[in-house]
Amino acid sequence: MEIFGRILRASRYTERALEQVFKRFGLDLGLFNVLSALRRHGPTYRLSPSELNGWCMLTSGAMTKRLDRLEKAGLVVRRADPSDRRGVLVELSPAGLALIDQVVVAHIENESRLLTVLSPKMHEELAALLRRLLAHLEQEVGELPATPSGLVHDEPAKVV
Repeated sequence: MEIFGRILRASRYTERALEQVFKRFGLDLGLFNVLSALRRHGPTYRLSPSELNGWCMLTSGAMTKRLDRLEKAGLVVRRADPSDRRGVLVELSPAGLALIDQVVVAHIENESRLLTVLSPKMHEELAALLRRLLAHLEQEVGELPATPSGLVHDEPAKVV
């Protein structure tokens, strides 16, 4: 019980610390996830809403709400998909690209600050232990369903 209690408590504390950084930029964790998924995709910085759903683990309704907010703020643009007349692509606007580049720097600095209590070797050990635990949980429990809140999508864990 102490392990899961600590994981859950650590999650709540880290989420709060991450949200404080995003708030400085007018974002929340969910909006950051969408912008960072587009940024990670690389030049064109463009994905379909269903691809974004997969990366952000969201329901289509939750994604639509986030995209509406980001579009209204001028951070993304919806464009017709040239390969599918019925499709839409979501693209970072120049303002969205500039913002996510700033936020990522602040986010990484914040994560580093939060982990200063651990040595670099401990970082590696903790990452390896969590990777192993997540791989087991994915097999034991199965895939996580899309959620309205959404979490940062990580590649499936592999046991090392």
